[in-house]
Amino acid sequence: MDKHISNDPLHGKTLLIILEYLVEFYGWDHLGYKINIRCFNFDPSIKSSLKFLRRTPWARQKVEDLYVDTISKTND
Repeated sequence: MDKHISNDPLHGKTLLIILEYLVEFYGWDHLGYKINIRCFNFDPSIKSSLKFLRRTPWARQKVEDLYVDTISKTND
């Protein structure tokens, strides 16, 4: 039986995993600079950011795009 391996870098990644990776990689200050949204720039926390990102599709897309871009650059 063949296992299907997805080429999607977001496959199996939750928003929590993505956000924790970006905060670890960039830190809140630089993440807020790269994606200028209030939940990253004013009293940031994982919990408040997840709440905002789950309700705001355009912001979630920016976070996912930054994650894909970041992991592609670090894997080169």
